[in-house]
Amino acid sequence: MYKTSLSVIGLVIVIFIVATSCGKASNSGTAPCTDVAPAADSSALLNFARTNGITPVKDTTGLYYQIITQGSGATPGDNSVISVTYKGKRMDGTVFDSTANTAVSFQLGTLITGWRIGLPRIQAGGHIKLLIPSAYGYGCQGASTPTATIVAPNSPIYFDLTLVSVQ
Repeated sequence: MYKTSLSVIGLVIVIFIVATSCGKASNSGTAPCTDVAPAADSSALLNFARTNGITPVKDTTGLYYQIITQGSGATPGDNSVISVTYKGKRMDGTVFDSTANTAVSFQLGTLITGWRIGLPRIQAGGHIKLLIPSAYGYGCQGASTPTATIVAPNSPIYFDLTLVSVQ
């Protein structure tokens, strides 16, 4: 009996230590991150558009887009599996992601909000340019790999996308 009680007490102590140390590790003392309003990115997005010969239309959400080709196939929804080719750029023009003209597939509803707002504006076979406010991109957390920041926090981004197919 005595050994069992010590084992249970030891287990409770270990759980307590792990639980409290996890709480301390996750509370770094910094303020929680906050996305900036889409309107705050308008100037940077419009400057990028002007510099890159894009004639954007402003969506009511604050996303800007230019439809190059409408397409004639299915229109994607959040549950659709889309196949796309794309190139993503930061506002300084640096490419941070690209499919290199090889189509990749995703469920639209799992992607950044900017794609979920913009891609339903075209159909399969369509081509669109999306100027995405940071809140609809990678937000206040940005995007990074274990060794580098790909998109800084609260940074607007640009995608040139071709919607190859919709399922």
